[in-house]
Amino acid sequence: MFERLKDIEKRYEELLELLADPNVIADAKRYSEIVKEHRGLEETVRLYRATRAVEAELSDVEEILANPAEDAELVEMARAEKEELAQRRENIVRDLKRQLVPRDPRDSRNTVMEIRAGTGGDEAALFAGNLYRMYTKYAEDQGWRVESLSSNPAGIGGFKEMIFSVYGRDVFGKLKYESGVHRVQRVPVTESSGRIHTSAASVAVLPEADDVEVKIAAEDLKIDVFRSSGPGGQSVNTTDSAVRITHIPTGLVVSCQDEKSQHKNKAKALKVLRARLLDIAQAEQQKAISEARRAQVGSGDRSAKIRTYNFPQNRVTDHRIKLTLHKLDGILDGNLDELIEALRTADQAERMAGS
Repeated sequence: MFERLKDIEKRYEELLELLADPNVIADAKRYSEIVKEHRGLEETVRLYRATRAVEAELSDVEEILANPAEDAELVEMARAEKEELAQRRENIVRDLKRQLVPRDPRDSRNTVMEIRAGTGGDEAALFAGNLYRMYTKYAEDQGWRVESLSSNPAGIGGFKEMIFSVYGRDVFGKLKYESGVHRVQRVPVTESSGRIHTSAASVAVLPEADDVEVKIAAEDLKIDVFRSSGPGGQSVNTTDSAVRITHIPTGLVVSCQDEKSQHKNKAKALKVLRARLLDIAQAEQQKAISEARRAQVGSGDRSAKIRTYNFPQNRVTDHRIKLTLHKLDGILDGNLDELIEALRTADQAERMAGS
């Protein structure tokens, strides 16, 4: 392991030099790639150097303990320090091993997220709106940027469907665990008897696709334009600016009407289409992976119920890792760190066990 870490540290230093090279700085694409690689190695190198520092301190302590002529009080202090340093080294080495588990190459990508109201009628649409707010608040806390791509608001509030992009550092790596069916249990505002109602919404988290990854031939697309309308048929645009794109080979249909510009709506619809086509291609590749690997936390099976939000008990339960938190109000306010970190840790542990 430590030979590999030496190579990683060497590469890290090489990248640091390249980032100061005027020729690299002048090439925006190459500079961006080097910055991304450098950031990807940063934590591993920090932990490796921390390991070396702790081992140097341990060596000094061992030297004191090996000398019987030393002061008795100093020896006692050295024994206590040795225990503390040994524990610290164990923790750092554990974190290092996690860092060395191969990362999903998609983790650093931006994402396209799709939230759709499921069973539960109006209450499901309201819940879809709650989820959208939760993710936008979380993105704001992370310093990410959210861009709406397409929406289908419900008349009573919330959304029948909401599609949006999230831009930032390690976006897909954190949000990918949100793919699946989210269930809510609460008393609807329209329920006079106080009966708890169960409804659901599905969330899809797709890594944003580059143009070079997903080639879309013009002849494979059927593009229709139509007039945008709001909830209940209310006209919100007097020109044919809304765009519907049908990908003929797969039958996928993407509509976008949020922008007043037909050109912008077309660009957003193509972004969603590319992400969906990449997702289909990757899903087909994953069919060859073993059943054990598919059962992991990060498998992204969007047909599975992954989480329940219980309002009467202020409880959120993630069924994949059997984690229950009585912090529903905070989680819906975007405080997802504890949940996501637990899911990432479980996923890493699964991959470490399988490596």
